[in-house]
Amino acid sequence: MVKIGILGGSFNPVHLGHLLIGRAAAEAFGLDKVLLIPCAVSPFKLGDADLAPGADRLEMIRLSTEGDEVLEPSSIDLQRGGISYALDTVREVRSMFAGARVFFIMGMDSLRQLSHWHRALEMLELCDVITVTRPGSDAPVSAAELDFPPGVRERLMEGIIKGRLFDVSSSEIRRRIADGRAIRYLVTSAAESYITARGLYG
Repeated sequence: MVKIGILGGSFNPVHLGHLLIGRAAAEAFGLDKVLLIPCAVSPFKLGDADLAPGADRLEMIRLSTEGDEVLEPSSIDLQRGGISYALDTVREVRSMFAGARVFFIMGMDSLRQLSHWHRALEMLELCDVITVTRPGSDAPVSAAELDFPPGVRERLMEGIIKGRLFDVSSSEIRRRIADGRAIRYLVTSAAESYITARGLYG
């Protein structure tokens, strides 16, 4: 059975931490492909004034994953428009890859908040969840902390894996650019060149 991973987010901009998360999930669960899907409008960042245009965020993903046989950009949320709910993204990926097993990839902070997501239980009926933790940075989570029925909580706990510690965020990268500081080794060289050429986040 084909296994497809979904790694969604603002990707504003995509950085090496995102790529490491995607690769960690792929290796741990034998995923054939991980789609990096930039949101049109994040339900968690409504009115975000710092959000670069979707076309630019998608292109930075394309440049950053060029030649990678597993990580791949996808424009489905941008094309759909509106608020990018995970449920809608999972449904669309399932229709694109009929018969595939779909995995939604997230970090520990997202797992802790998952019960508050839009129609979360419905989403969890359509996919598995992989949670990639940052060793030494993320506090462990217990099943009792997850506000879901027992069987769902156990499935979520089984999907927790350890990733690499890469202490960087998109917001930090934007601040560094605005302050005139270097972002080399935080993003790929191709993404860095694109940001410079387009004058993003300055």
